[in-house]
Amino acid sequence: MTATAPHFGPTPSVSPMRRPLAAAALLAAFAGMVFGLLLGSAGPASAHAALTGSDPQDGAVVATAPKVTLTFSEQVAMGDGSVRVLDPSGKRADTGAEPRNLQSGSTVKYGVPLHTGLPDGTYTVAWQAVSADSHPVSGAFTFSIGAPSKTTVALPTDQAGGGLVGTLYGIARYAAYAGFILLAGGAAFVLACWQRGASARPLQRLVVRGWMTLTTATLAMLLLRNPYTGSGKLADIFDLDGLKTVLDTKPGAALVSRLLLLGAAALFIAVLFGAYAKREDEREKKDLTFGLAIGGAVIAAGIAGTWALAEHASTGIQPGIAMPVDVLHLLAVAAWLGGLAALLVALYRTPGIEVTAVRRFSRIAFGSVLVLTATGLYQSWRQVGSWSALTGTRYGQLLLVKVGLVAVLVGVAWISRRWTARLSAGTTEAEGTRAGTADAGTRAAVETEPATVPEDPARAAQLARQKAAVATATKKRIRDAEPDRSGLRRSVLAEVGVAVALLAVTTVLTSTEPGRTEEEAARTSTAASAPTTAGPLAVSLPFDTGGRNGKGTVRMDIDPGLTGANGLHIWIDGPDGQPMDVPEVKLAFTLASKDIGPLPVVPDRLTEGHWTASGVQIPMAGNWKIAVTVRTSDIDQTTIAKNVKIG
Repeated sequence: MTATAPHFGPTPSVSPMRRPLAAAALLAAFAGMVFGLLLGSAGPASAHAALTGSDPQDGAVVATAPKVTLTFSEQVAMGDGSVRVLDPSGKRADTGAEPRNLQSGSTVKYGVPLHTGLPDGTYTVAWQAVSADSHPVSGAFTFSIGAPSKTTVALPTDQAGGGLVGTLYGIARYAAYAGFILLAGGAAFVLACWQRGASARPLQRLVVRGWMTLTTATLAMLLLRNPYTGSGKLADIFDLDGLKTVLDTKPGAALVSRLLLLGAAALFIAVLFGAYAKREDEREKKDLTFGLAIGGAVIAAGIAGTWALAEHASTGIQPGIAMPVDVLHLLAVAAWLGGLAALLVALYRTPGIEVTAVRRFSRIAFGSVLVLTATGLYQSWRQVGSWSALTGTRYGQLLLVKVGLVAVLVGVAWISRRWTARLSAGTTEAEGTRAGTADAGTRAAVETEPATVPEDPARAAQLARQKAAVATATKKRIRDAEPDRSGLRRSVLAEVGVAVALLAVTTVLTSTEPGRTEEEAARTSTAASAPTTAGPLAVSLPFDTGGRNGKGTVRMDIDPGLTGANGLHIWIDGPDGQPMDVPEVKLAFTLASKDIGPLPVVPDRLTEGHWTASGVQIPMAGNWKIAVTVRTSDIDQTTIAKNVKIG
């Protein structure tokens, strides 16, 4: 079995010698188009750790300076300046200390202290952190002390990890995945499918270029890591203190580990294409094959583990299971897609690949598909979590695209498998025909060979080179004339095209907020912002001051009965239900669960028995205690209270 995408087979008008170049150019153009579209639509990395709550809430109005806290959906890394609180003029209102970790159980919470004696007005909280899966996250919200005011602070609109640095980091991430697939998959193809390919220069170049791409991309990510998660300035790649800080983080340690493993991979490549390719003794070569297979598997699993230890798999639910599953998933992708690229190179650039090598790869690809299916189902359940997230979140939608591409890939692979079977069935007859042709050619060459050998050694060497070139060209012409082999090459080329698109979508998925997290954040945000009561609140409180004509009822309307500014109307009725004139009425609002209040309200007398107040600020939703003080004479007064759910 093999695997891939749209058909880019050579057209009849292209000469046989230029067909590989034309096919490569078309494939490169397709790859560039896919990567360009995905990079253009992806934007900066989406938030993987979501802000699920804050105190004060966004837009809340509080009576006194609060202790600002932020709650996240998963672990985040905070440093100096990660949370900044700015007053209405843009000056720092927090003390500048590193945010305190207030985690309790599974709740991830951080807090920052504020200066004392802060004036009333609107304050802006801007925060930036690094989520546990290595991606930077950021955001901002406002709250007011006393009452809202104008502010000179503009809420930031750019996400962390954006700009030029974010684009370069994203390109490096794409290149790292592609390099790993070519390195691991190409080497596996040589060892498991076509050992003679170890001496083929095109396959050697493919694997070496995969190693160089992965190494260069890893170095670039290590240098870009500090500005990517911090300032966003490209010049900060030369900041040694920032680089040192990166090395102390989990993603930095993973990148360094990858570089060390790539050093071992370089030694593996040197042995594979050096001593192994030149080894002729079958027994010795078999022992060396076993050793290289074990060593290569360990190195490939280690490199794959550097992604699992620093990204999605390392956080969320069941990380102990998710990380080894992620390693298996990456190895299966490399074996399938990297082997596919190696097969394509072998079919186009090497004249001597056997049908048995294609059949071996077919079996490996089939096993890889089974592993990908099992690990992909688990990863999908873990990251999506619900059917609604599959269609209602960007992660779920990209996952559906990936599933569709895999289905196309398997379909084209089935076509390639049929071509392989046809090629295998016709091999014996075709080889016999070619052998007869070759024997005839040899006999003719012998019969026409001059009896005398040229005395000039240089001339003899030149004739030998010419004969070798003619033999190679003849063999390639015969190979290209085989319809079954040409069909296999076209279908494999199509598989590689789909594989490029699949790799691009997979890479975008790794930088997209998981559907489970996105839905959880949306539910929390909706619960925090949705009013629990719609429409004006009506409250009725009987009172008795104990004096003459001291009994009555307070009727109160709070409109709209939500957080923020409210209008207040109070009617005082006597025992007979008629308006009752009293000297004074006062109110106080208290939210005991948040230690807010009492917030005093002094209404104005409008007419007999009717009092009103406007702009009464309710800073946040909750069960508020409303205390009403009614004075009916110089010495007779009482305070009555009632708990009311507001917001």
